[in-house]
Amino acid sequence: MPKIVDHGERKHHIAEAAWRVIQEKGMKGATVRNIAKEAGLSLGALRHYFSTQDELLDFAMSLVKERVTDRVRFIIESDLPPKDKALSILLELVPVDEQKMAEMEVWFAFTFHAKYMKQDTDTQDDGILKGMHRLLEFLDGNGLLRRDLDQEVEVERLYALVNGLALHALLESRRLHPERIVQVLTRHLDSICVK
Repeated sequence: MPKIVDHGERKHHIAEAAWRVIQEKGMKGATVRNIAKEAGLSLGALRHYFSTQDELLDFAMSLVKERVTDRVRFIIESDLPPKDKALSILLELVPVDEQKMAEMEVWFAFTFHAKYMKQDTDTQDDGILKGMHRLLEFLDGNGLLRRDLDQEVEVERLYALVNGLALHALLESRRLHPERIVQVLTRHLDSICVK
């Protein structure tokens, strides 16, 4: 009896192989040949799922975004108190564990590669700025946001904080460890919320 292949699962497997290649060899090393080898597939088998390198890389980046979005959605649907929920969402956007560090490393590599190659792809919009808007609206809707704040400025400030923490954690993980990231984000939320 022939083995039944789950094509969606196989595409995810290939995308994860692409992440590992990008982490190890950078975007220049993310060739179809290297990704196929990492995935344990022939070039022909890989081409069955992705006809071009760009298609494969776009899918790999979309998968990062999809996984983060799924985790955030799970938190939104949880019974956590609003401020704890906000902190948990923010912690999904910064590298505080191995999985998030890998996702962040791949995301930054892809983003800089796309900018350098002057590619305009849908995956470049990570949705974080929109998410910061929604997060502040959520805090405000729950009566937690201080009334004296300019929400548009606070959105930019929170967006810059999240991106800055992500970048510094990626570049200086020994200095900016997960506990420090939690402290910084907690302190920031305390500064914009009523006591």
